[in-house]
Amino acid sequence: MTTPPSSCAFIAFTAAYLAIRGVFIRRARKQHKTDKGDARDRALVALVGLGQIALPLLFVWTPLLDVADRAQPSACLPLGALAMAAGLWLFWRSHVDLGENWSVTLEIDAQHRLVTRGVYRFVRHPMYTSFFVSGIGQALLLANWIAGPAALVAVALLVGVRVPNEEAMMISVFGDEYRDYMRRTGGVVPRLS
Repeated sequence: MTTPPSSCAFIAFTAAYLAIRGVFIRRARKQHKTDKGDARDRALVALVGLGQIALPLLFVWTPLLDVADRAQPSACLPLGALAMAAGLWLFWRSHVDLGENWSVTLEIDAQHRLVTRGVYRFVRHPMYTSFFVSGIGQALLLANWIAGPAALVAVALLVGVRVPNEEAMMISVFGDEYRDYMRRTGGVVPRLS
């Protein structure tokens, strides 16, 4: 069996995503950021892993999800690759702009500073934005009704549950500075005005 180009593109982007995340996880561990979060947060992160990686790879490498295959218009490959590339760039840039402030779980340490530069000038949660953009790419690249939209569903749940907690935590630490930042920027989608 030959792997379709769209699945090959998905695998390449996923490998790059995992490499980027691996670099920043190692950096966070060197800074002794080892908090694993609560059970709900760990479950949400696992759900995103299921939607972004496990189900898509199950689709690519096994026949288990073949029952949900769909037609794949030819425009999906370049559009999906473009969305995945944009999402991957934003994912990388979000990590770089956060620098030492990044951690896998919701935590703020004594040295934490409010980051409002780089991609954070436009949205408060560009990493989640990157997940949505990459999720659109995944839906376009993977011709399957389960594996294709799995990331979008998982990320929507993550954002719906996590963002209110994250925003409350940031307000409790940064107060009016964060409230002003909220007025200037969009949460996951940039403000148009």
